[in-house]
Amino acid sequence: MTTKEEYTLFYWPGIPGRGEFVRLCFEKAGVAYKDNDDVPYFSKLLSGKQEDGVDVPHFAVPILGVHVPAEASDSIKKAKTDDAADVKHASGGKWHYISQTPAILNFLAPRLGLLGDADKLEGLERDVAIAHIQQLCATAFDLNTETHDTHHPVSVSSFYEDQKAEAKKRSADFRQNRLPKFLGVFELTLHKQREAANTETTGRRLVGTQTTVADLAVYQVIDGLLFAFPKCMQHLKQSGKYDRVFAHHDDLAAELQHYLESDRRRRYSNGIFRHYPELDDE
Repeated sequence: MTTKEEYTLFYWPGIPGRGEFVRLCFEKAGVAYKDNDDVPYFSKLLSGKQEDGVDVPHFAVPILGVHVPAEASDSIKKAKTDDAADVKHASGGKWHYISQTPAILNFLAPRLGLLGDADKLEGLERDVAIAHIQQLCATAFDLNTETHDTHHPVSVSSFYEDQKAEAKKRSADFRQNRLPKFLGVFELTLHKQREAANTETTGRRLVGTQTTVADLAVYQVIDGLLFAFPKCMQHLKQSGKYDRVFAHHDDLAAELQHYLESDRRRRYSNGIFRHYPELDDE
């Protein structure tokens, strides 16, 4: 049965944060969604007090709300007249909620056409290609987390000002060791894609030739790093070791230009990607 799903992203107001990975999926696919930053409302989802659709507890936002409108829900009710849950939700439609950024992207990728060339494969080849996409997303999320930890290396509950000395040490190691390692993985991946196609015109996507959720995830982290560590990223760019990574970022920025220039794109400020000059290269 085909149903019209309506999507709502629940996330903190004013910052892109981890919710931005989800927004980029909708924006790239051209699929409508609502951005809900009503903290009192989604706090109910986090507390488990919001009953409808909460089958599994949620640890944190982002949370994706998937709404099946009443008309479709009525059809489900007729097909399963003995299902109390369907009867309960039929009048106003039925809600489902999914949290954790990797799980949300895994859910959305096939629905929004963001599996790229993997979607054309079958059997084991398809499963492996999708796993590779998820693997690259996970690597991007690891880099996202390590970036956050540069300014909050001791306690996420404490202010940056209370851990500045530790942050400087953590950031130095991040810039010198961790960041080049991550960029190296993405650079090699892009090189392998071009090599596999045996052409210089390919290799601008991480898996295959079409944009996937992995491309969007890597784009977002690189974009945030350009804001948080502009001097360091410029030095890495000038080194020539990561040309494909920066070209990949530019390609994705062109694809997303309409969104990036809109007021829907939240600006970096006090979230994961923060610019503290003392944490950047000299």
